[in-house]
Amino acid sequence: MSRMRNGLLGLSALVVVGVVAVAAVALHKPEPQISDALAQRKPDVTRGAYVAVLGDCVACHTSKDGKPFAGGVPFETPVGTVYSSNITPDKDTGIGTYTFPDFVRLMRFGVTPSGGRVYPAMPYTAYAKVSDEDLQDLFAYMQHGVTAENAPSRKDGMTWPLSMRWPLALWNIAFHDDSRFVPDVPKDTAWNRGAYLVQGLTHCGTCHTPRGIALQEKDVNGTSNLFLSGSVLDGSSPINLRGNIGDGLGRWSVGDIAEVLKTGVNIHSAIAGPMAEVVEHSTQYMSDDDVKAVAIYLKTLPPAPDEGRATFAASDATIKTVLAGKETSPGGRMFMDSCAACHRESGKGETLAFPKLAGNPSVLSADPSSLIAIILNGARLPSTAGAPTGLAMPPFGWRYGDADVAQLASFVRASWGNGASAVTADEVSKVRARVEPSRAKAQPLAASTDRVTAGAGSR
Repeated sequence: MSRMRNGLLGLSALVVVGVVAVAAVALHKPEPQISDALAQRKPDVTRGAYVAVLGDCVACHTSKDGKPFAGGVPFETPVGTVYSSNITPDKDTGIGTYTFPDFVRLMRFGVTPSGGRVYPAMPYTAYAKVSDEDLQDLFAYMQHGVTAENAPSRKDGMTWPLSMRWPLALWNIAFHDDSRFVPDVPKDTAWNRGAYLVQGLTHCGTCHTPRGIALQEKDVNGTSNLFLSGSVLDGSSPINLRGNIGDGLGRWSVGDIAEVLKTGVNIHSAIAGPMAEVVEHSTQYMSDDDVKAVAIYLKTLPPAPDEGRATFAASDATIKTVLAGKETSPGGRMFMDSCAACHRESGKGETLAFPKLAGNPSVLSADPSSLIAIILNGARLPSTAGAPTGLAMPPFGWRYGDADVAQLASFVRASWGNGASAVTADEVSKVRARVEPSRAKAQPLAASTDRVTAGAGSR
């Protein structure tokens, strides 16, 4: 009995020590190091406004019909809905009482002045790399260049225990690298500027890098070929930004990349979905030098692992079959009926107007969610100074059932030299439930391909 009692006491002691250790980690509030030189530096509000553009702060912190930076934007995550906070200088509901160290602590560690933890839906994992000077200028802009708005934060849609935030302290220990960006000395100024922007302020990895089981980005430093290799996010599939020929940017030039960031379109593709907002609110306003720097950096990224990825080798077999009137597959008939007028029988679209489907990375993505969402819900190009028309594609979710959309998407992913996997009706159903929640269980007006059979081969 004595031995058992001693064992239980020892186990209890270990539990207590463990609880104390976890509590110490959870309650620890990092103290940012502010150098004397930085403390004496005069921040530049105008430059801070540009830093806010680079970080696309307005897109995440401005709700539909809401006031700029007043928060309330919902983000659907695998663990529930998170709402962005008010970052205006309002003293009651915003960041009006923040000091600069408070701001740095939030941006680099995801910790509020009270010691609370924010979900990494706020990309502090990328902002940790931002320079002291950029953070200082950004803080000056948020305090003195933004109108204060009284807008209380919305309660996150998470149930217990996922609603508890203290475990995020442990998540940070396991996954968060809070180190600054370090230039690669052998590389030139433009490359390092591009790397700094992509890894830090523009936080490209937040969407384009795959995540692990704990929802952590598998690489935040650009040290592996998983960085920016494409992902699945909120019913979409952000593309691979690395050098793969099929689903990546291997066939794009530096100019092609810069053009799509400034205008939303280029000869290879067009921007739609969540990225359209990034172009509309952020990248089109970047300086030409910064856009080129980003393009230079992205163009140097070697291909991601090839396993499971699509290929592309331009082929005229599809157009020959179509012109001969021999395209009889259900997907091909639907394409001729609903898509060919804009995207052409050749799949080459219309330059800078209707996106090319042949070799388009969004079409060839390993996960077809973005393509499915566009077919179901339609899409609108961002309106930019370089391409102000904002052309739109109508939705076809009302017209075609899940099996039909799967066949149409499969045709597109396997034609003109595209070599991507087929799409299933189940994949379409899952995307439809996210993008058309009110109609997810409804029967589309045309649930079969019968209506497009007649005349399908006559074009």
